[in-house]
Formats: sequence, C-alpha cells, structure tokens
Amino acid sequence: MSAVHRPLDPEAVAPPGVDRRSFVGYVLGGTTLVAAADLALGAEPAAAVPTVPQPAELYDLNDLLTDAARPTANLIRIELHEDGTASFALPRSENGQGVTTSTAMLIAEELDLPLDKVRVTLADARPELLFNQLTGGSNTTISTYTPVRVAAAVARGALLDAAAVLLGDEVAKLVAKGGIVQGPSGTASYGDLARAAASRTDRTVRVRLKDPSRFRVVGTGQGRVDARDAVTGRKTFATDLQVDGALPTMVCRAPTLNGEPRRLRNEAEVLALPGVTDVAVLPFGVAVRAETFGQCIDAVRAMKVDWRDGPVAGMSDDDVVRELRRAQLPLPALPNTPLSRTVETDVLCYFRSNSAMDTNSAIADVREDRAEIWSALKSPIAAQQRIAEVLGLPQDRVDVHVVQGGGSFGRRLFFDGALEAAQVSRAMGKPVKLMWHRADDARVGRGHPMCTSRVRAVVVGKKVVAFQQSHTSIETDYRHGLGELITATAASLPTGLGNLGFAETIFALTQEVPYDFGVVTQTLTETDDRFNTGSMRNIYSPDVRAAGELTVDKIATVVKEDPYEFRRRHLRDERTRAVLEKVAEVGDWGRAMPAGTAQGIAIHKEYKGASACLVELDCRDVQTGRDIRDGVGGPRVTRVTFAVDVGLPVNPRGLEAQMQGGIMDGIALALTSSMHLRDGHFLEASWDNYFYTRQWNVPPEVEVIVMPPTTGVPGGAGEAGVAASFAAVACAYARATGRSPSYFPVNHRDPVEFSVKPYVPPVPPSPVNGLKKIV
Repeated sequence: MSAVHRPLDPEAVAPPGVDRRSFVGYVLGGTTLVAAADLALGAEPAAAVPTVPQPAELYDLNDLLTDAARPTANLIRIELHEDGTASFALPRSENGQGVTTSTAMLIAEELDLPLDKVRVTLADARPELLFNQLTGGSNTTISTYTPVRVAAAVARGALLDAAAVLLGDEVAKLVAKGGIVQGPSGTASYGDLARAAASRTDRTVRVRLKDPSRFRVVGTGQGRVDARDAVTGRKTFATDLQVDGALPTMVCRAPTLNGEPRRLRNEAEVLALPGVTDVAVLPFGVAVRAETFGQCIDAVRAMKVDWRDGPVAGMSDDDVVRELRRAQLPLPALPNTPLSRTVETDVLCYFRSNSAMDTNSAIADVREDRAEIWSALKSPIAAQQRIAEVLGLPQDRVDVHVVQGGGSFGRRLFFDGALEAAQVSRAMGKPVKLMWHRADDARVGRGHPMCTSRVRAVVVGKKVVAFQQSHTSIETDYRHGLGELITATAASLPTGLGNLGFAETIFALTQEVPYDFGVVTQTLTETDDRFNTGSMRNIYSPDVRAAGELTVDKIATVVKEDPYEFRRRHLRDERTRAVLEKVAEVGDWGRAMPAGTAQGIAIHKEYKGASACLVELDCRDVQTGRDIRDGVGGPRVTRVTFAVDVGLPVNPRGLEAQMQGGIMDGIALALTSSMHLRDGHFLEASWDNYFYTRQWNVPPEVEVIVMPPTTGVPGGAGEAGVAASFAAVACAYARATGRSPSYFPVNHRDPVEFSVKPYVPPVPPSPVNGLKKIV
C-alpha cells in the first residue's frame, strides 16, 4: 500500500475570521508550570438545477460537538516537568485511531519541544468537563485542536518570561527551540524553567498561535507514539491490567437475544469446579469468577440454567425485513412523462457486528462505600454516573479510569462491560476482571441495525430536478447522550421519543447530497428498540451514500453521460470535486476492463472534509468461484484509489492508516460482513465466522492520496474512509454484473459458509493448544 502526501503549503488558506491566531489562556497556580486554554472569546458546473444548502452544510454534527465542548475548554491543561517533558491527560479515548500521537504532535509543535518529550495519557472520568469527554463523530482533533494549541502556547510564553528573568534578557531576544530557550546571555532548558515559570495563583495571559507556515511537526508523517509498545506486547489494554484481587470473570448468557436467567440449577456443582471462587445470578446472565479465564469458560459450559426467552425469540431476518417495510414512509408518486423520467433505488442492509478485535472487558472493585472501574470508555462521565446510580453510590465515590482500547468504531460509546463488571463485583463482594467471550460480543453485543434506504429522483432532460431519500432503520441506540447524565436521560425518555430525537438530529447534521439536484429531501424513520445497537463506524453515512451513489450512476445512464463526468458536472463543492478529479486521474478512470470486471467511483462529504474512491472489481467466475479455506469467496476488489481532504492533515501517516482501515470496512460492508438472525439469535459467534475483509479480500493495489491543506484547520478522519469506499464497490458491482444490488452485503443470502456454534452451552470449549503457562 502507498500514500501520496504533498508537503504543507505555507500559502494554505487560513481559517475565516479576523486574526484567528490570537487567544486568551491561563497560567495556573502550581509547583511547576501548568497552562490552560480559554475559548470564551471564540475561535472563528453548467446547467445543473441549484440545491439550497442542507442542514449539515450550515451546521453539522462536528459543530454541535465542538460547541458543546467549548465552555469547559479551559479545563484542558498541559503541565511542564523538571525533567524537560510535557504531559497532557487527553479527555478522549484512544482505541487505535492515533489521537494520542496527533495530540502529542500539536503540543510539540506549539511548545517547540521534541515529540519524544511529550507524554499523552488518557484522563479519568471528569464530570466537570460535561460534554467535553465524549469520543465520537470523528471530532477529537477538530474540537481539541485549538484548546491544546492555546494551552501549549501559554506554557511556551511562560517559559520565555521565566527565561528572561533568569538570563537577564528581553523576551523579544529569546528563542525557544527543541526544549531549550536561547538568548544573548545564555541558555536554559525547559526543565530548568519549569519551576521558575510556575505561578502561585491563576492568571490570565494572551497568546498568539504559531502561523501554519512555520509548522515543523504538524503536517509531517509521524509514526505512532505507542507503536513500539504495541509491537513488543508492552501496551496495556483493559484485559492486560493487573489489579490486586481482581480475578477473571465471565458470564453465561441466554440462548436467545437478551434472554434472562430464571435460576441456576447446579450452583454447587459449578462452585466445585477447579479454580472457581464465586457464582452470581444477575439480570443479564450468570457470572462466574475463577483463577483463569479458561476455568471461567469451563464453568460457563457446565452451567445448567433455566432461561426466560428474550424479546425477539423466534424471529429471523425475514421477520425484521417485513417490519421495516411496514414502517417505511411512502415516497410521493412521480409518474413518467415525455419530458421527465423517474429513477429509483431500493437497498436493504442487514445487521452487522460492531465487535472490536479487543473484546469487551472491564475491571471493577466495588466496596460498600466506593467503587473503582477500569475500562476502555468513550463516554466515561456517562459510565461513572450510570454506575453510581445502579450501585446507589454518590457519583464522587465512583472512580472511573479510561484505559486504551484495541478498536472501537463506535462500540465503546456504550459501557456495557463496565456496568456489568460493577454489578458482578457488588454481587460477589470482590474485585473482578470481566471479559466478554467472542461469542458474547457477536451474539449479544451491539451492532449496526438492519435498515432500508430508498431513493427516487426526477430527471428532466439532462437535469435532476428532485432527489428524495427515505432511510428506515431498526433503532440506533443513543442513550449514552453526549457523554453525561443530562443528555443521556433525555435520550432515554419513555416511548423512544428521546432516542428518536437524537437519531433525527444526528441524521440531519451528518447527511447531505453534495450535488445540484434541485429539490433535495432526506428523511429518517427508526423503529423497534428490541435489538442491541449503537453508533457503528460512520453510523448512517455508508448505507445512505451507497444508495445515493447507485442512484447517481443510474441517472448518468439515463442521461447518457459518463458517471464520473456526470458527478463532476453536478458537484457544488470544490473540495469534493477536487478529490473526485484526483482519483479519476490517478486511478485511470474509464480504462478498458475485461467483461465481468468494472470500475466504480463515488464521493462522500462529511466531518469538515471530502473523500472520493475509485475501485476496480472482479466478478468473473474464476474469482467468485474460488474455494477459500475458513472464508468466503465472491467478488474481489483488485485496486483502490482513494483521495481525502481533511482540511489540515495533522499526521498524514496516521491519516493514511485511517483511510486504509476505512477502505477495508467499505469493502466488507458491500461484499461479505453481516449477521444472520435465526429463531431469535444470531448465527455468528466469533471472528472466525464473521466475514470482515480477510487477507484474500484485500486489494493488491491500494493508493491513498492525502490532499494538500485547504482550510488551515483539521477535519475529522476516523470515519471518513468508509462511505465512499462502500459506495464505490456497490457501483462497481452494478456495472460488472449488469444489475444493481438490492441488498448488502451481496453474499448475505448465500449458504452460510461456517459451522454454527452451539447456543447451549453459549461458548466453545476453552483452548487447549496454546502456549504452556510459564511459572
């Protein structure tokens, strides 16, 4: 795989507004230098039928999340230490997306400190931050970019002031570089100055941020700051933590989705098994604590439990599809006339797993008067508040520690594992180290809801005069709110109205049709709250975009235009047009392809940025008929060209990796990955029978093009690679096969290519072929 990145352009367009680099911050009281930000002053084709701006073009989800975080931005602090290092507790969650690296780069840049002298950790739950500790919506870098830089600039200014006193020089004659302050009279290290620069009381200062033309770290490709620990096994995840007395714990779960235990018939027998210390019956299952996870698995398999069926017992995919179809809003009938034609698309997307490779886990130590929790959490304040409520403890008696997670993609917005661990620890009266089995994650974990997306467009001559899209979905759960109790309670209002309000808001603030297509309308209907769902990576956008771009291809066919040229002519955003043109150029759009293969091209605009993808897909029998051991055959993407504009790319190397991951997501959504609901439970029970993009599916050629800076401030990247990739593969499939797909992934209705694991017992046997335990 390769990436193309142009050096940071000193002439890049600056953000709008008057003197956007002047801010107010604080030097805070302390024994060494502590600096904080204060954002109270703010931080500031031819012949197409024009479309009025849509809500997401005027004010999008990132605007909402950034504005929500702004009032507490001054609580984000950077500290300088006497060893010359800087530390920062990031109030966001690191789950492999690389935000600790990009944040360290921002601090190093503004503080003029070597990158290896910056230590970024994850902050514990801090309820005083309110809406400022939620990780989601590709918003981390967008919302923290200015506060982190301001805090670093305040620290740098305080160091210069202290150096002026120490060296007897004027501040204007001092230069800070590489952790050293140099002046006519001598030098002083940041470590030497850390204590002298400290203030006994809080004081307000005004700072001016570094001009982007002087950036030396931001905009350069950097390896992850935790890469060495990751590849050497020293990186600590929740299941790696060792807390005194916290023994491995697992849960035996019902054979139907969200079933509940009535009673454990053989408790004495389970307690007598090797290593088992405790058993507890809880609303979500029967928990067992033992000396090893293998012993927990053996105990779970030995349990004889009477179960109460879950709310979807007996239901299968077809039953859910019928319910969705009944809930669909009617699209106005628009008959064809000699002057106008109607183009329609109707696609169904099946349930998908949102399990991360790092399975759901948490450590909990609950005592009579306090509780302490460790877990990978994207909404730690909401977790702290909910756990305190369930345990009947004051919120300030529950300490919640945020640990790095191995993947999330929206899954860790919910804290199911942490809440379960707290309940188990309370029931047993002992600390526990809870881990979900892979089967738990797949069968009862949170996933992407089944949905339909229908489009109807009206074409007059070569002009699109109306474009309607109606998206109907099983409920997406937003009961984590904006990461704290107030909005979480609002989202949990009865009859589903609170959650629906969140859904409608998020849909409106993320979805847009970036073409001049006359009158554009997009609507969302959500129904049925019986399934475990959440904000899977990119939420609505992949499905909405795939249906929309398939329709764009159909319209291009109707008006007898090339799909690329038709898109280019109708796009009303120059950044989106630029990424489209780039992939067409680099990917050699329109080149001759053998029968049964085709190119597909698509765009997506979201998160203050734009992306485009061009793929080549092979649907020939020689490809689709391959016998894949422990995998699935089918079409294969053989080449991907992807271009992304995120405004200001902080770390192009990390951005490239994010896009590569998003591309693999998009390929999986289109071709192979889904959950099969049968008789009230999902068939998939592990990664070995959930067909995410496997090595044989990975295209031999993948080129990611990072566009040069366009806005002077960063946009979102975590989810930006998914939607355009999914849509491009969908369009390529339609062109290669001559038929537009009506459901995704395209292999969902094929015979299941794995042996279904049993539901009773709910987990496979413990492994016996691993490495011998070292004593």
